[in-house]
Amino acid sequence: MNEAEEWARRQSGPMVNPSFEPDDFLPQSLSPVKDEKKRPGDKGIFLVNMKEKNLQEVEEYEPYDNRVVEHPTTNTETLLHLLKGSLGTGILAMPHAFANSGYVVGTIGTIVIGVLCTYCIHVLIDSCYVLCKRRKVPSMTYTAVAEAALSEGPDWCKACAPYAAHIVNAFLLIYQIGTCCVYVVFVSENIQFVLTKHFELNVSVVEVMLYILLPLVLINWVRDLKYLAPFSAIANAVTIVSFGIILYYIFRETPTLEGKLPAGKLGNFPLFFGTVLFALEAIGVILPLENEMKTPKAFVGKFGVLNRAMISIIILYVGMGLFGYLQYGNAAAGSITLNLPSQTEILASVVQCLLAFAIFITHGLACYVAIDILWNEYIGVRLLNSSHRLFWEYVLRTLIVLVTFGIAAAVPELDLFISLFGALCLSALGLAFPAFIQSCTYWYYVSDSERIRMIIKNAIVVVFGALGLVVGTWTSLEGIITKFSGNGSHGQVMNATQAPDSSIFNVTSLMP
Repeated sequence: MNEAEEWARRQSGPMVNPSFEPDDFLPQSLSPVKDEKKRPGDKGIFLVNMKEKNLQEVEEYEPYDNRVVEHPTTNTETLLHLLKGSLGTGILAMPHAFANSGYVVGTIGTIVIGVLCTYCIHVLIDSCYVLCKRRKVPSMTYTAVAEAALSEGPDWCKACAPYAAHIVNAFLLIYQIGTCCVYVVFVSENIQFVLTKHFELNVSVVEVMLYILLPLVLINWVRDLKYLAPFSAIANAVTIVSFGIILYYIFRETPTLEGKLPAGKLGNFPLFFGTVLFALEAIGVILPLENEMKTPKAFVGKFGVLNRAMISIIILYVGMGLFGYLQYGNAAAGSITLNLPSQTEILASVVQCLLAFAIFITHGLACYVAIDILWNEYIGVRLLNSSHRLFWEYVLRTLIVLVTFGIAAAVPELDLFISLFGALCLSALGLAFPAFIQSCTYWYYVSDSERIRMIIKNAIVVVFGALGLVVGTWTSLEGIITKFSGNGSHGQVMNATQAPDSSIFNVTSLMP
């Protein structure tokens, strides 16, 4: 007699073995329940609590077939969305990342980190699919997956399940606000660089930030993204053209190994790690993209959309980092656009202005995610009956922009910002959390030997992610503290200058 028939028999007739079903049976819970009254020699009977208690129905339920998407995306469109989401400030920082690691370590390190990120994305998608199948829901968000997984893990994980969504939301929020800070610094640095080098105007980065503050507030007052869509399309076209021009400058003179190091200082590797994670990781958009696909099964697999996208992204990032470093060496700036000869060539100034415009538009999209988390999850739900609900939403939108502006103005260092938020947030969101989620998802659904192998494998990933988080965050903060303590005695705002033998642009120093 199979398990499904056994369930039906027990529900239709008298309960033969009451100890087989716990007294605290909760239909709404989908976590497996271990029989506490089994004999010591019994290796354990695991039951899966389901509303209808029909295992066959769970096996037959297919989340992909039950999704209703108004405008589903094709495989090609999803691939382009993934690629488009990766061509931003992160890839422009790769030459500086290679300056911290060296060209050999940088190449190998980027490939290894890229493969690890891809593996963790596969783990997250697989866990999401399994949880959707068990709970008979067509799709889940990252926060829902985290909460559902912990509720199906060991007892101590079940106790943490109610807080899982808040923890994931906190990291997503910090990451999005950090990304917005990076965008503010990027836009301001490039505009300031053009104004000082090409037009010979004496203006600081912080002053440029003040000039763009009101436009940033206004663009983030747009409540419907469809109104930003035309500008986003223009920004995408501008980005592609700008990258082509940047590649022209990189290869205009043949890059050389002369004066370049195959391996950088060990103390600088955490900065490289954080930058590469910030550049490569797209964990926040993976599930939304997969949920919107016409054929979501094609997203994973050996030759699926994800693998094709990540291979292309890794090649692009290794190429930009390697050849950018071989061209500019230790002088590679936090953004390679700052290495372009804008003082003498109008084309370089045009590229910097175009990318500043593209990233300015992207700031509204990045802030939209932070606003969505805060408003829809925490603040808006408490103001449902308020007559001033719309007013408070605009207040929140304004405050988020002011926060990103304030942090960017206080620490206008693009390279350290990218490394800091990459190590702080994406080590957790992109590496540690997916591994932990998989362990909880399959905790009661695999044999003892399989569970041990899974724990060892995922523990390595979690430890690696935790080390990256702690060491990378500490190194980035130490770099920020060192830079500002070194300039603290001047007590003044300095214009951006580039030392010929320096790998960092000293953009601004603000000390009381």
